[in-house]
Amino acid sequence: MKKIIVPIDFSEQSEYALEAATMIAKKNKAEILALHMLEISNAVINKAENMKQMESIFFLKLAEKKFEEFLDREYLKGVKVTPIVKHFKVFSEVNEVAKENNADLIIMGSQGASGIKEALIGSNTEKVVRHSEIPVLVIKHNPILMDFENVVFACDFSEEAIGQYLKAKDVFEKLDSKMHLVYVNLPGSRFKSSSEIEKLVASFLRKTEGNIEKMQEVNYVNDYTIEQGILNFSNLIGADLIAVATHGRKGISHFFEGSISEDIANHSTLPVMTFKI
Repeated sequence: MKKIIVPIDFSEQSEYALEAATMIAKKNKAEILALHMLEISNAVINKAENMKQMESIFFLKLAEKKFEEFLDREYLKGVKVTPIVKHFKVFSEVNEVAKENNADLIIMGSQGASGIKEALIGSNTEKVVRHSEIPVLVIKHNPILMDFENVVFACDFSEEAIGQYLKAKDVFEKLDSKMHLVYVNLPGSRFKSSSEIEKLVASFLRKTEGNIEKMQEVNYVNDYTIEQGILNFSNLIGADLIAVATHGRKGISHFFEGSISEDIANHSTLPVMTFKI
């Protein structure tokens, strides 16, 4: 992991994200790209060219000064931080910055431990998660430590899950994390017998790992809902992070409304990392 993007809007949540990024950057000798999105209003854009240019320069200088003050943090010492100010109007373009800089991870803050549904839907974080082609780590509160020793990655071991599993595996290997794969078995029509689950997992591992050596490392949980199973299992093993997947082009609203991941995000007090399917 070489480059971490932290979108900065000068809020308390973006400072949480910056501090979390610093912890990860120090561990991995990574560079932080501190990104401020200078949103020029339509009123300025619609003005005459000379006036628009003068006001844009004024707002740019003001943002740069505020940005410099924001990045004056003791915990950033020893970390390479590159400030970036972009004249974007929408946060969805953070993905373009990520691609231009070959970034590995985006870290953003959300409001409180009550979950990210309210913080994401209709917000800048929602737009970043929706469009990002790289993992996004959502921090819910002031980080104490970012040593993600134990990460829970829930999986249904379907064909669709192969890409997200490989992305997650790559990220957590870089973070030196142990990834706990978990399959939640439900009562009713979705119930699978032990042999059915093992057959599904074996097929999945052959496609992703080339063998079935990790069969013994997959955890099977029986619960009434998938989210309860994931959260209960996370609490049981003392997990540091929960990883989930987004549906990208379909939008975070489609993914979160009435979804498993919505409930996980809303009820988890742990950081949540999203991977685009």
